[in-house]
Amino acid sequence: MAPDLQQNIIVTVYLLFSHNYEAFAYFMGIILGISLSLYRPSRVSTFILLAFAILLFSYEYDKHIITGLREQTLRSLITVQPHFKLQRIVNLILSDLFPILFYIAGWGFLFLALILSAIGSSHHKKEK
Repeated sequence: MAPDLQQNIIVTVYLLFSHNYEAFAYFMGIILGISLSLYRPSRVSTFILLAFAILLFSYEYDKHIITGLREQTLRSLITVQPHFKLQRIVNLILSDLFPILFYIAGWGFLFLALILSAIGSSHHKKEK
């Protein structure tokens, strides 16, 4: 393999990882949630799976979905004359509110899974 091709491959892999490291981390969390659900199904494993799925969707929503969805929604709602109030509301909901809700929901499910896990482990200790 030519040295310049080898260097280009290394740079491409590095840039791919540096641009998407959060998505890779959330995807590994999904794999963890699936593994836990298959190995020992419980509410905790389900919440872990949901948490990382929502966080991955939130990441992709921020990076790739939000702009197109906002433009498509505005084009379908505002056809003839501009409606600035409606445009502000759509921008507020799709650009500000949804990303915050997805983020809070994802981390909230993960926090809930940790709390349930702690309650479950302390409950098992009391039984013994």
